[in-house]
Amino acid sequence: MNIDGATRLYAIIGDPVVQVRSPSVYTEHFARNDINAVLFAAQASSDAFDTAMRGLMSLGNLDGLLVTSPHKTAALAFADRLSTRAQIVGAINALRREADGSWTGDMFDGVGFVSAARKVTSIESKRVLLFGCGGAGAAIAAEMAAHGARSISLVDPDAQRARALRDALAAHFGACDVSIGNDGGAHEIVVNASIVGMKDADGLPGDPGAIGTESLVGDVVLRPSASPTTLVALARERGAHVVTGQEMHSGQIDAIAEFFGAHQGAR
Repeated sequence: MNIDGATRLYAIIGDPVVQVRSPSVYTEHFARNDINAVLFAAQASSDAFDTAMRGLMSLGNLDGLLVTSPHKTAALAFADRLSTRAQIVGAINALRREADGSWTGDMFDGVGFVSAARKVTSIESKRVLLFGCGGAGAAIAAEMAAHGARSISLVDPDAQRARALRDALAAHFGACDVSIGNDGGAHEIVVNASIVGMKDADGLPGDPGAIGTESLVGDVVLRPSASPTTLVALARERGAHVVTGQEMHSGQIDAIAEFFGAHQGAR
């Protein structure tokens, strides 16, 4: 592709960003669809996040932002309007500049995970154990509840965050039994949405319970295929269905591209 003065800009902001695949994935998408745009990575610590966001969003030729850890909650403050699922989750991972200059925020982590998961098993009537109630965990929980999960057990060291997610899910998905803590019961789906697994020495995010060939195990952590997280390695050893961080990311590409495309089509 040719990059010139008319090229539109998109960015993914996080800390760290060395592991993100979005720049190549979305730039290739733009090229395939004859869209004169590129997506680049922008590293910003929590202390520098607000300054970095104001700088990026002030660029007249920047049309959208992806937001990754640890900024998904902080990014809410930069949206003029939010999708319903972003309101439930209390975090966003995408921002789109509208034609009037305002910004719309949405959350696609849950969409990506469920899209990948449903290729191997149904979510409906399943019992779910979820480690991590941050932005990604909340999004996955909301999407699984929307797709008919029977119950979701939430595990997070931040008890207040877990309670807030439980209450939000209960308010919108009355048919799903949401509880806090790992009761040791049987769960057909086990998901790690915490940061445990990012480091080579990390173990399990908690007790996953019995995992077998009928189980679905998901892990949002992006790791090289040759060195999976401890949870993914355990799941594969026991013959379970697995959704990796890479597969979750791939599952949301089309949805995010469509989200950005609503503006591109009007340009």
